[in-house]
Amino acid sequence: MSVFNFDTMNTFGRVQSVDTATIVVQVEDAAQLSKLQVNHLIAIRASKVGQTLIGMVNKIMRKFGNEFGVEDSEEIISTDIVKVTLIGTLLDRDGERRNVFKRTLESVPEIDSECFIMTDDTLTAFMSVISGADSGMEHPLRIGKYTINNGAPAWLDGNKLFQRHAVIVGSTGSGKSFTVATLLEKIAELKSCNAILFDIHGEYSPITGAGIQHYKIAGPSDVPSEQIMFLPYWLLSYEEMLALMLDRSDSNAPNQAMIFSQAVMKEKISVLEGTGHNELASEITLDSPVPYRITQVLDFLDAKNVEMVPGSGTREKQGDFHGKLPRFIQRLNAKMIDKRLNFMFSDSEELLDVSYMETLCKQLMAPASQGGGIKILDFSEVPSDILPLIVSLLARIVFSVQQWMDRTKLNPLAIFCDEAHLYIPANAQQGVELSSLQSFERIAKEGRKYGIGLVIVSQRPSEVNRTVLSQSSNFIAMRLTNADDQAVIKKLLPDSIGNFADLLPILDIGEAIAVGDASLLPSRIIIDIPRQKPNSATVKFWDEWSKESVSDDIAAAVQAMRRQGR
Repeated sequence: MSVFNFDTMNTFGRVQSVDTATIVVQVEDAAQLSKLQVNHLIAIRASKVGQTLIGMVNKIMRKFGNEFGVEDSEEIISTDIVKVTLIGTLLDRDGERRNVFKRTLESVPEIDSECFIMTDDTLTAFMSVISGADSGMEHPLRIGKYTINNGAPAWLDGNKLFQRHAVIVGSTGSGKSFTVATLLEKIAELKSCNAILFDIHGEYSPITGAGIQHYKIAGPSDVPSEQIMFLPYWLLSYEEMLALMLDRSDSNAPNQAMIFSQAVMKEKISVLEGTGHNELASEITLDSPVPYRITQVLDFLDAKNVEMVPGSGTREKQGDFHGKLPRFIQRLNAKMIDKRLNFMFSDSEELLDVSYMETLCKQLMAPASQGGGIKILDFSEVPSDILPLIVSLLARIVFSVQQWMDRTKLNPLAIFCDEAHLYIPANAQQGVELSSLQSFERIAKEGRKYGIGLVIVSQRPSEVNRTVLSQSSNFIAMRLTNADDQAVIKKLLPDSIGNFADLLPILDIGEAIAVGDASLLPSRIIIDIPRQKPNSATVKFWDEWSKESVSDDIAAAVQAMRRQGR
């Protein structure tokens, strides 16, 4: 059965001119004009049987008689004109499938072709065709309702949304966090869902339920437990460790890097041989995630820093690294005793077990059917200066494990990067930021081959790396008030969406433009409100200031800051 039954629909106008993909429609039924809006979809009867052309309204005009040379003394005549961009063809049947929408124009309308406004029912049916919701998909992704016709639910193709990466952007207070929460709730309904959310400020802690797991990156006073996640230093690659420890401006930096690599490799082999994993000892590389004791490395560096070697005769001379390592040793010592880095340099013995890597990866990557699902990782106690390194470390681990997994047993996984501008910066300058950027650029370029989808979430898209953004084929853009942010998104959006991009600064709270492979047509959508709301509400200054009295917790906060623990 066709989506459109033209016998029961009223014609609102007829085609008067055709120009490649643009047509002009003269309105015949003025009563229907009030139902028509810019960016609304209309149906045009095609010349070929079994086809319906779909167009998007670009402009609605009323021309008066004097524009056609009518004298002032004569009766003024007006004509309503609608400009429409043709965006695709709906086929009643394409091979074995019924009701298939294609972004190509199978034909162009003839002069005097009838045009029809889509009602609630026809718009809902048409959008279901686009999203695949009527194609037997068991769990189509409903994200909200269409703004121009809120009787029609808005669907996205869940496969294409995550296969081809997505970007969710919006200024503070636009409803961006609610959109993420709504997506998480929809994903959690699937029995084998698998996703990771990097929760930078801990605002998604209220999102709970079946298929949702919460982990906190360990704080200064935390000890290993089921919901506390530690990321020991030995998980870092060689380059990541140097980004954390090495001062590249030091004239002795090359010597420090070389001796550090020797010490780490020596200790990794020592640990493997000491725990009965001799077969691995001859196969690992410097970047292999194998435990080693950082204290042993430090002892080795201390010894090299004061080493004396035989010289001529009976006299000794300074070794090659004598006096060249104190700054490196000092930086390493400072990191080890920094309480804020407890999640990395904890001295707990269980974190030095060779099997810890497997335990961590199961926490990160297990689907809901295996006790995992959506993993919300709270980074609120991770120092901001090394946040990019730690976030990218987790992303790299997940990507590497997916790479080595048997393709027949691969379980796809989505990574939600909240506040992405903090660790996927447009202009990386420090070693930590550069290391982070490399990991995410690689996932953006190659992730879909290994079943990893990125969802970039940011209030400042102009500060997010352009390569990562350009690899994303889906955009959910909410209100953006900054001109630079608007410009970035407009450049990334396809040219065929008309004036949708001009709506970015005037969208309402909770309203978004959905564009991309997951939504074949650009759509203005009111996002569904999540059942459980994140802690992202802005503090109400005036209301708080209006209270008779407020609590005084400054002294406790100062003590917590000194102890580096709440």
